[in-house]
Amino acid sequence: MNPDTWLIVPLYNEGQVVGDVIRHARESFCKIVCVDDGSRDDSGQIAADAGAVVVTHPVNLGQGAALQTGIRYAMGDPAANYFVTFDSDGQHRTEDAERMVQRLRTEEFDVILGSRFLDSEVEAGLLKRIVLKAAVLFERMTTKLKVTDTHNGLRALNRTAAEKIHIRQNRMAHGSEILQEIAVHKLRYSEEPVHIIYTEYSMAKGQSLWNSINILDELFLNRGL
Repeated sequence: MNPDTWLIVPLYNEGQVVGDVIRHARESFCKIVCVDDGSRDDSGQIAADAGAVVVTHPVNLGQGAALQTGIRYAMGDPAANYFVTFDSDGQHRTEDAERMVQRLRTEEFDVILGSRFLDSEVEAGLLKRIVLKAAVLFERMTTKLKVTDTHNGLRALNRTAAEKIHIRQNRMAHGSEILQEIAVHKLRYSEEPVHIIYTEYSMAKGQSLWNSINILDELFLNRGL
């Protein structure tokens, strides 16, 4: 049940979907913190009823801020050694998260990054893949990290990485900022193939092509380009 691991789940207006996500995740991870980022529905209560600890932002601050809040909360547990960022819309698989944590236990890495492009069954459309590959090229040039997927929400950190990474970008550009933090602090990292579940719901929430374009726009604006 991974008692030394916390799942960090940012939450915003997910409704009943998050209940299914939390109930399934609790079969593998007994410690889950959901950060309700100013939801206007009863998502937070649904997550709590499903077994998660819920921390609430009174207003919507963005996914980056929610992750930062969740990581800091989980680090208050002295038994916690590993921290997994996990989306609340059903796109991630717990078996991938378990495998990533196991690599942190047995290999000399501080961070394991999920990559959908190392999965032989990647389902992203052609235009979306082009946009995400453009983000990869941008990050490789600016951070020098040899990564294949820069905005995958599934990541596993050990305590060293969680203590050093500080997320200041509140919205989608936080994925880029995490890579910058890995580079600046010279954290040991690797990628792990993960399968993303593209449903109609997850596409509407954050997996759309338009959302990917917004990520690129934020990257260039935040770097002053």
